[in-house]
Amino acid sequence: MKRIENTTSRQVTFSKRRNGLLKKAYELSVLCDAEVAVIIFSQKGRVYEFSSSDLQKTVERYRKNTKEVQIDMPHTELYTEKAKQEIGNMVKKIELLEVSQRRLLGQELGSCSIEELQEIDGQLEQSLRSIRARKSGAKSSPKLTEAIRNFIPSCQTSEVETDLFIGLPYKKFHPKLPDI
Repeated sequence: MKRIENTTSRQVTFSKRRNGLLKKAYELSVLCDAEVAVIIFSQKGRVYEFSSSDLQKTVERYRKNTKEVQIDMPHTELYTEKAKQEIGNMVKKIELLEVSQRRLLGQELGSCSIEELQEIDGQLEQSLRSIRARKSGAKSSPKLTEAIRNFIPSCQTSEVETDLFIGLPYKKFHPKLPDI
């Protein structure tokens, strides 16, 4: 689509399209019970308008509505910025938790300092104490043991010694050294 170069053709097209636009605005207001206002300025400065109600009230309503939208924009941008920062913080926390989980599973320990390894050791020891306490509590509660046996009929209880070694795999990081 481009501007019509011939002045007469352009004026005829303007008149036809203007009338069509005003007719459509009227139809929209009647069919949909919408408040419609159309203002058209010709190239020569003539004003053509249609309004389904008081044009001044419609224009004031428009101005008020656009001011409210502009006032709300900084709040929306501020909210969006805060949400982006919160997402970034959550991503970092998730990454740290994933690293911590891998280390507790004995993975990626090569980059750990002695202090970090001691902290992991302490966390695992505390977990083992909790597991052993719960396990011994289940043994001392006959009702709980009976409930477990009823729930899983094929379940047989047996003593299992739980030993856990925390530290770097010796041969993996020192392949040239003799076995300990």
